[in-house]
Order: sequence, then structure tokens, then C-alpha cells
Amino acid sequence: MDLRPLLGLLAFLDWPQFLGPSRNGIYPATDIKWPTQVAWSRQAGHGFAGPVIAGGKVILFHRRKLREIVEAFDAQSGQPLWDYQYPSTYEDEFGFDDGPRSAPTVADGVVYTYGAQGMLHALDLATGKKLWHADLQEWYGAKKGFFGTACAPLIANGNVHIIVGGKNFGVAAFDASTGKLKWGATKHEASYSSPVDAPFGLVFFTRRGLVVTTRDSGKVVYELPWLSRGATSVNAATPVIDGNLLFLSASYGAGAVVLDFSTNPPTKLWSNDDSLSAHYATPVLKDGYLYGLHGMAQTGQELRAVEMKTGKVAWAMKTMGSGSVTLIGNDLLFLRDDAQMFRLRPTPEKLDVLGNSKIMEGKVRAYPAVGNGLVCLRDTNTLTCLR
Repeated sequence: MDLRPLLGLLAFLDWPQFLGPSRNGIYPATDIKWPTQVAWSRQAGHGFAGPVIAGGKVILFHRRKLREIVEAFDAQSGQPLWDYQYPSTYEDEFGFDDGPRSAPTVADGVVYTYGAQGMLHALDLATGKKLWHADLQEWYGAKKGFFGTACAPLIANGNVHIIVGGKNFGVAAFDASTGKLKWGATKHEASYSSPVDAPFGLVFFTRRGLVVTTRDSGKVVYELPWLSRGATSVNAATPVIDGNLLFLSASYGAGAVVLDFSTNPPTKLWSNDDSLSAHYATPVLKDGYLYGLHGMAQTGQELRAVEMKTGKVAWAMKTMGSGSVTLIGNDLLFLRDDAQMFRLRPTPEKLDVLGNSKIMEGKVRAYPAVGNGLVCLRDTNTLTCLR
């Protein structure tokens, strides 16, 4: 009996990493009911790291006092199962938050976390036992940057991939079983984006711009400078992949570009700062259209529908705040930074608002996680899972 179709379906029951099963902000189930009631809630410490759902557990990466904590809860009951803690003295010079920024990644029964002070950990998913750690600031010179180190680990080809921004290399791969350095490439400083695995290679969006490497050796096969001229700018949104197409976007006047990697070198389909310039949040792709937030978070954003191949803006809607977008089946979850949660039905022709609710009271900077019949959210005070 061929179990592969069933195993493929079961894989989508989890949200094991930043931006979901395929790291694209999409939960593909179409029969999911929209969350309406709180299943359970727990107090959360400091941090902007979103939760993940894997193996019947919800994993939260946060900080209390001088310790970063990886904590596991039973997904259905919210009962604490284990926690792993280690010291952290990171201080946010801008006064935002002293906790970790990067969502954990779960793969093959292991939880990988990357803290605000450059600590990379691998923990056993079942027990929380430490398997290995690597101090990327102390060992490899990863810089603090504006808001600490932040990069959701990408597991591919048996390695953990991180945008390090170190003394000798900008992007790197570490053995997923041991934490030993496998390869490093570029001299780029770190950004606040996370790498993705594409058909044409590993994709990194560093502070300097786009880097594409091979999976096995980290050989750089393509680079594209993409950054603002302003010294205080950041690159933060994760690149969006659609087959051989790549969408790259930043704010601060950098703008967006779509590249077609079916040619060598890739063909630039379009580029401008008018279609969809993403400040922090990564857009999602549905039926050839990008749905995402355009503009600076501080000065007001628009939710837009943009044809990926042309950059044509189909429509735009004021959001009255910043936030994130997640595609659940055919509907968008727009989670605004004031904890308002909107259910939207997007098409290239129009945007229908199907409902909204407010579950939490704190500020929301973290992405949600969808899986095991739950939608889990966190603000500055709580982790809340909706049934």
C-alpha cells in the first residue's frame, strides 16, 4: 500500500517553522473552520518570535528576566511539557523588546532556535534535551545589528542554514546533527529576513541583497545588490518563490523585483518601488497574485493585490496599522499589530471582509501558527491558541 499521499497530507497538519510547512505563509487545507473560540492561553515572556506547531506540541521561544526559554505545550490542552533555558544579556538599544525574534524550526524530531544574542540550539522535540549549540556571536562574529540577531533556521540537505553576518562569512550552513560549520559564503552583513529553499538553489536576502547558493557546497551562483541607500534601513521580508520565479521586496526606497531563474542569468520581469514594497511582513501568493502589505509600518500601509509576473496593482486597501498576512485555504488572516484579526476573501477583482475579532490586548509583532486544528497567536503578554 502506497502511504505517500497520506503522509503528505499529514505533513500539512503541522506548522513546523516560520511561514508554515513550505515557508510561504500558506496553510493549504480548504476545509478548515475559521477559529472563533479560545482553546487555551498561557503567559508569554518577552520576544517577537512566533510559535510553531509540530508533533502534537506548540513550541514558544521567549525570554523571562535574563534567560531565553524554549517551551513546549501540549497542543490540545496547553499543558506545559518541557522547557529549556539558557542565559541571555541581550539589550534592545531602541527599547522595543529584549526577547528572541526568530520563530523556531522543527524538523526530524529536533527543535532549532536562533536567539537574539546569536545562540543557535538544537533540542530534542520529545524531551527538550539539548543536542548541541553554537554561539554564532562568540565563535563566528555575528553582529548584534539594530535589533539583535534574527533569522528563522532553514533545514535543507541535512544542514541548518542561517544568515550570520559574521567576520568571515555572511551566510552559512551547519550540520543539523552536530552543529559543526559545513560551509560559509559572502561577506554580507545580516538582515532580518530568513532563507528559503528554491528549485534553483538556496535563497538568502542579506543586508546587502539577494544571494543564491548551491545546496551542497554553498557556492554562490547569483547575487543582486538590493538595499536602501539609508544607513538605518533593514531588509526583512522573506523572498517569495513560485517555481523559477522569485519576488524580492524591501522598504526604505529599495522597492521590489521579480526574477525568472529559468534563464541564466535570471531575467528581470519588472522592478519598481510602487507595486509592493514590503517593510517587514512577507506577502503570500495565490493564483499568480501576491497579497501583501505595501509601505512603511510607521507611516501607514496598504493591503494590496499585485500580479506577480507584471507588478500590476489590482487593488489596494488601507489597513489602519501594520501586521502580517497568512493564507488559510482560500482566505487571508490579516493579523494587525493592535491584535485585530481579520478574515478576508481575496481575488484579483476585489477583497471581501468576512469578519473580524479581537482576542488579545497586547501589541502583536509575531506571525501566527496554524495546525492541529488550532490557530496560535502571541502578543507582548500571552500565547493564545484558538480552536
